Amino acid sequence: MAKSLLTLARVLFGMVGMLCVALATQWIRHRLASEQPPTLSVATLSPQRVLLPLFDLQNSNGQKFDRQSLQGHYSFVLFGYTQCPDICPTTLIELNYVTQALSDLPKNVQPAVIFVSVDPERDSPDILRNYARHFNPDFVGLTGGNYALRTLTQAVGAHYEHSLPVNGSYSVTHSSAVFLVAPNMTVLATFAAPHAANDIERDYRRIVAADHP
Repeated sequence: MAKSLLTLARVLFGMVGMLCVALATQWIRHRLASEQPPTLSVATLSPQRVLLPLFDLQNSNGQKFDRQSLQGHYSFVLFGYTQCPDICPTTLIELNYVTQALSDLPKNVQPAVIFVSVDPERDSPDILRNYARHFNPDFVGLTGGNYALRTLTQAVGAHYEHSLPVNGSYSVTHSSAVFLVAPNMTVLATFAAPHAANDIERDYRRIVAADHP
């Protein structure tokens, strides 16, 4: 009787051991799979996710907009100016299509779109408000001093430069990329131009699914 119980105990112990190994193997495979970067079409994931520095801008309603304003949600951030003849309006049009296509996602992962003017001398809050809302009433326009703008653009890897005035007019050369900022206020990915709504939408879904399972 004792020998039978010992044999049964050994069998049960072996079965429990095999079950533990199977569960551990499954967990490891799941963990490794979740750590694999998503396959992307146009976006580039940031190799190092560094917390954005402190900055102090204002939105088109004259309200303060700082680093904390980006916390808790995903944001598409792009830099430009309202007199931009080409890349700014076309990018905002595409991002409007993107936000519409992503409206089926839960509210907490639907992205904001933030247009940062690098021409604060001409882009007043009123001008920015009308400009951003022309593309989508939910788009946010930001402006501020050159120090704050330089702080933010350098942190994300963007740039801008004003040309020399000619007859009182000038243009602004600026980065055309769209930067995806994560809820923890780090740059998660960069979307280089040219921008196509379908590609951005597809990559955004993959990035968020990997970042926010």
